[in-house]
Amino acid sequence: MKSILRFGRFSLFVIFFWFGILKVIGISPAEPLVNHLFDKILMDLMPFQVFNRLFGLAECAIGVIWLFPKFTKEALYVLLIHMVITFVPEVILPDDTWQMWFTPTLIGQYIIKNLALISLGLLIYKNQKGLDVPLVLESN
Repeated sequence: MKSILRFGRFSLFVIFFWFGILKVIGISPAEPLVNHLFDKILMDLMPFQVFNRLFGLAECAIGVIWLFPKFTKEALYVLLIHMVITFVPEVILPDDTWQMWFTPTLIGQYIIKNLALISLGLLIYKNQKGLDVPLVLESN
C-alpha cells in the first residue's frame, strides 16, 4: 500500500505541476476555457495573463505540496478548493462543456475526470500513516 500511495502522490505532482507550468509559460490547451471563464466572472480584477500565470503557479504549488507527506492535509484542502474552481465552467459555461443533456464536450469530460483526482487525494489522506479519523461515516 505504501508504494501505491507514493505513486499516487507522484501522480498528483505530475498532473498539477505539468498542467500548471503550461499555463505559466502560456501554452496550455486549457487557456481558451480559462480565458472565457475569466471574462465571465473576473474580468475587472486583473489582466488575464497575470491571472493565468498565478493560476498556473498555484497548480504547480499544489503538485509540489503532494510530494511532502507531512503536508497531506493541507494539500488535500487546497486540491479540494482548486477542484471546486475547476468545476465552475460546467455551470457557468454550459455551451463550452455540454453538447446536450448528459453529453459533455471534450472540455466537459476533461473537467469531470477531476473526480478521479479528488478520489485519489482523499484516498491518500485517508491512508496517511497514523491517521485513524474516517473522512466519511463508514458502514460495517
